[in-house]
Amino acid sequence: MASRFLLLVLFLAFAVAASAPAAGQGFRVLVFSKTTGFRHDSIPDGIALIRSLGAAHGFAVDATENAALFTPQSLGAYRAVVFLSTTGDILDATQQAAFEAYVRGGGGWVGVHSAADTEYDWPFYGQLLGNGSWFQGHPPIQTATLRVEDGAHPSTHHYPASFAFTDEWYNFQANPRPTVRVLLTIDESSYTPGPGAMGDHPIAWCRPLDAGRAWYTTLGHRSETYADASYGQHLLGGILWAAGVVFRDGFESGDVDAWSGVEP
Repeated sequence: MASRFLLLVLFLAFAVAASAPAAGQGFRVLVFSKTTGFRHDSIPDGIALIRSLGAAHGFAVDATENAALFTPQSLGAYRAVVFLSTTGDILDATQQAAFEAYVRGGGGWVGVHSAADTEYDWPFYGQLLGNGSWFQGHPPIQTATLRVEDGAHPSTHHYPASFAFTDEWYNFQANPRPTVRVLLTIDESSYTPGPGAMGDHPIAWCRPLDAGRAWYTTLGHRSETYADASYGQHLLGGILWAAGVVFRDGFESGDVDAWSGVEP
């Protein structure tokens, strides 16, 4: 009962804080890259890309691996938190409660690549991922054909209907489709998916969660990925959507005054 009361108090605090700042006034994003399992060499490349996206598009970026920052006071400074190739158990129970209240109260979560290989014993994290779609396994890195399922989303609007991409393709413990808005799928006939082939195989998706938003992409294993301009737009669109802002005509030029608030 006490833990439920604490979560309610944190939720209400974040719900009040989530009303500001308005789109076009700039905002802050926290990049969290703590790992207790496999560690990707590409993490510094991901941090550098997100910093450059922030500089070009009008939002500030802080990067940390210090889980002690997951408090109501610290999280309240950010419109979105990026879990950049995190792995394993990275938050204790108090930090988990603070982050859950942050998201439910209006904060945004962006999961990149092995963010799906994180916090297997935390039920709320399974909701963030969508239908408990944690990492199950992957075949060797291959080039595969990706298909855009939702070209209206700011993270996929720039992609052609189908395109080739090289990365490490995750198979998931569950298909997220029942609880998410699928953005990209992978054509399993275009590569060798190995054990755990899914048939219907989403690789990028998003979902509202109470007042907050969650966005996830499988793409991001290789350092080379973070130098790909199309991937930069993909990640930027996910961050903006999770933060509660999208583009109009000024998106590519970084004109934050052209952004507008969106519904999930």
